[in-house]
Amino acid sequence: MSGGVDSAVAAALAVDAGHDVTGVHLALSPDRQTLRSGARGCCSVEDAHDARRVADELGIPFYVWDLAERFTEDVVDDFVAEYAAGRTPNPCLRCNERIKFTAVLDRALALGFDAVVTGHHARLADGQLRRSVDAAKDQSYVLGVLTAGQLAGALFPLGSMTKERVRAIAAGRGFAVATKPDSHDICFIPDGDTRGFLTRRLGARPGPVVDAATGATVGTHEGTHGFTVGQRRGLGLAVGDQRPRFVLSIEPVTRTVTVGTAELTGVDVVRTGPPTWTGAAPELPLRAEVQLRAHAAAVASEVTAGEDGGLVLALAGTQRGVAPGQSAVLYAPDAVRGDLVLGQAPVAVA
Repeated sequence: MSGGVDSAVAAALAVDAGHDVTGVHLALSPDRQTLRSGARGCCSVEDAHDARRVADELGIPFYVWDLAERFTEDVVDDFVAEYAAGRTPNPCLRCNERIKFTAVLDRALALGFDAVVTGHHARLADGQLRRSVDAAKDQSYVLGVLTAGQLAGALFPLGSMTKERVRAIAAGRGFAVATKPDSHDICFIPDGDTRGFLTRRLGARPGPVVDAATGATVGTHEGTHGFTVGQRRGLGLAVGDQRPRFVLSIEPVTRTVTVGTAELTGVDVVRTGPPTWTGAAPELPLRAEVQLRAHAAAVASEVTAGEDGGLVLALAGTQRGVAPGQSAVLYAPDAVRGDLVLGQAPVAVA
């Protein structure tokens, strides 16, 4: 129970379904006495109080599990290391993989519970992970890393309803969190300044910004960790024409950021690392719909085996802003099963 409206309603629905429910708030921040700033941040003292208030209203036991050290190691430190290596990680995906459905689920099962219920907007049907009916709030992308074993210990009560319906249920029960803003951005960077956060962790690492067409140095930077492939804003370049430039590649060893014009940003083939599957591994080659970023549209793809256990995704349409470190989540391609999540693989080369 994060203290938000989604987990509050998920807990209420679990109680309504007749389950023996215990509320658990995860203390993930080492500085939990800080207050929220609107929709930014998480794990504050306010969030814990909001979660406890809902548990009291539902009449269920409530506990706080301190997983701050594990979260720092598995999510925050991983986030910093990935950026230092020139990749663009998704910390929500990593949190689901290593915290909510590993550390939390393992502890819950050890304590005799049967499953972990969360407020994620996704569905489980016959043990298979599917998109939420609310396309605008669908979170199946950040759950695509889960295995069949992890999904067997999960319940997602909100996947069959819209966010408006969730808020209406909360309001009908008199929950104070009914109108609480959704959290957004990266939860452990409450001020939203990702570049500043990384610079404080990694220090200044200056280097050149190079134009791909001419090879000329068109700017400098204070660290490759301040950039991601596809980025346009904040480059501060001195180029001879007015065409916008985008980040094409990041080389952390030489500290070089390469930029180019829009026509150079598209890719139609993506290579990945080894995949994880939400069920039995499918036979390759296969056709799938591939989503390459958390809020991107899926694109048809021919999926074949690549080197070192990875995949090769031949995309039906050119995609921009595909960065190493992101997750390529695969969905079933046909109209009947098109919301079925097959699995995911980390983008290695785009």
